[in-house]
Amino acid sequence: MRSTRSIEILCLVLATLVLVWSHDPATQLWPVLGWLGAFAAAIVAFRARRFFPGRTRTRLLIESWSMVIFITAVLWFTGKNSSPLLNLYLLPIILSALTLGRLVTLAQVAAIALCHFALAAATPGLDVISLVYASRVVGQLAPFLLVAYLTTTLSADVTEARERIENLAQTDVLTGLLNLRKFNEVWQREHAAREREGGTYAALLIDMDQLKDINDSFGHDAGNSAIVLVAQCLQRSIRGTDTAARFGGDEFAVLLPGASPEVAEAVIKRVRHNVYKTTLDLRSRMIRCSVSVGVVNYPKDGRDMRELLATAERNMYRDKELRRAPGAEAGA
Repeated sequence: MRSTRSIEILCLVLATLVLVWSHDPATQLWPVLGWLGAFAAAIVAFRARRFFPGRTRTRLLIESWSMVIFITAVLWFTGKNSSPLLNLYLLPIILSALTLGRLVTLAQVAAIALCHFALAAATPGLDVISLVYASRVVGQLAPFLLVAYLTTTLSADVTEARERIENLAQTDVLTGLLNLRKFNEVWQREHAAREREGGTYAALLIDMDQLKDINDSFGHDAGNSAIVLVAQCLQRSIRGTDTAARFGGDEFAVLLPGASPEVAEAVIKRVRHNVYKTTLDLRSRMIRCSVSVGVVNYPKDGRDMRELLATAERNMYRDKELRRAPGAEAGA
């Protein structure tokens, strides 16, 4: 919206400067000044009243098309297709290309072409079906179309790059799961929502068993493969509304919104089963992985996030000790 304001101000300033510097007696000054004043007042009123709060795209559509109408009105009184202000059409085209996408931009270029035709039809002595007009149309509108195409392409590339950067900042490179920082944000939002609205959720802390032995025996690449295997098993074991993350090293976390203790236990069983049943092929040896899991349930196990995290860690290490006991089954 700040960029829109800048483009609108630029449009007004350019139109005013051209009118002030123009010495063409055919220029109808007062009607144009009226349009300038009306457009400026509309900008101020639209922003002061804050129409369509939270609907940025709707506001951009209104302001972009308003600029097209305003420029067309100014051109009507300043020489029509021969007006030095014709290139002002580039401003709403650039605005739409940067913010509203390719389809809206192309629709706007088509509308500008129709306005160009209407202005030409109202120009005395200009035959709109002649080759002279056709050549003028190509010369004047081709740059608009080129700018629209290049700007929308650039905007799409910038958006894709920004999304890629944001994704890298939020996910773990090795596993594709959320990283610790992003997981904490998701957990904090869920915790705050449950404090306000009531309800339950569960959180799991998961630690791989014997990853050090895999690293020592087969190398760190094998250890990374084991970490990826566990991450994939986690994703297969949880619901679409759940969130899995890599805490770092060989530790993972899972948030289960709205889950009861019974649901959390069912997820733990699926995780253990999927990890143990998925084998890792290392140098022609089939290796089975296993995990230790600590679970906490809100509000049953506490209402403070730090307390819940500490409890989950204690439960995870207790589970690890129990699984080291003689006769413990890795996949259980």
